[in-house]
Amino acid sequence: MDLFDALMNRRSVRRYKADPVDDKQIEAILEAGRWAPSWANTQCWRFVVVRDANVKTQLASTLSTVKLPDKEIDNPAFNAMTAAPVVIAVCAKTGIAGAKHGSSGDATEYATDKGDWFMFDIALAVENMLLAAHGQGLGTVIVGAFDAQKAEKILNVPEGYRVVVLCPVGVPEAPGKAPPRKELTEIVVKDKFT
Repeated sequence: MDLFDALMNRRSVRRYKADPVDDKQIEAILEAGRWAPSWANTQCWRFVVVRDANVKTQLASTLSTVKLPDKEIDNPAFNAMTAAPVVIAVCAKTGIAGAKHGSSGDATEYATDKGDWFMFDIALAVENMLLAAHGQGLGTVIVGAFDAQKAEKILNVPEGYRVVVLCPVGVPEAPGKAPPRKELTEIVVKDKFT
C-alpha cells in the first residue's frame, strides 16, 4: 500500500465484523508502534493487548459521555470497544520523555515548557499503529474520552504509567467515508502569523 494512499484513506472505524484478528496481525501493529520516533529514543510506550471479552466490557464502562454544543451523547466508541476482537491499551511511562534527569535518575525538570513529552510520543506510536492496521485491511479508532484511572485499575497498570489511548482493532463492517478536510490555504502560514 502506498504511504499517501494509507494516510488519505485510513478512517476511524466504530463498527466491526466478528472476524478474528490473528496474533501476527497484532504483532505487526505493535512493531509499527515500536518503531515510532520518541524523545531521546526513550520509547515511553507500553502496549496492553486485550482479547478477553470481560476486560473489554470493563474498559468500555470507563468511557465518558461526549459533550456536543447542544447536547450530551453516549460515547460512540462504546460498541467498538466490545465488538472489536482486540483492544490495544496504549500506556506511557511518565517522567522520561522530554525530561532532564538528575544523578538519582529522577526527572529534575523538563526540556520544554510543554512538560512531560509522553503525549506526543504516544501519538507518534499510535499513528504508526493505525496505519499498520489499515495496511492489513483492519479498522481502528482512537478512544481518548475515558476515565484513565479506572482503566488503569482494570488493567493493573503499575505506578508511574498512564493509560493514554484505547484502540479497538478489527475488520471494518463497512468502508469509512472521508470527512471534509481544510484546504492548505486555510491552515498554512508563511514565515509568521500576520
